[in-house]
Amino acid sequence: MRIEVCIDKKKPLPVGALEALSGELSNRINKKFADSNNSVQVRYAGANSLSVLGGAKTDKDIIEEILQETWESADDWFSADTQ
Repeated sequence: MRIEVCIDKKKPLPVGALEALSGELSNRINKKFADSNNSVQVRYAGANSLSVLGGAKTDKDIIEEILQETWESADDWFSADTQ
């Protein structure tokens, strides 16, 4: 599967956050979809969006949940001080 998360460039994140989010999201998605070859990209764009290519129709809903959980738990896995 190819997963692309776009973050609104008008709402920049702390330095290192895109890379940290990409890594954490990749880890969580690979745990859930271990039998797939997954590619996760997180980047700035004109608006927030999520694209999932190459998966089942229900996979996007699961990935949306994983993304939401990852975002809400950022205090656990991201520290701007160490970036």
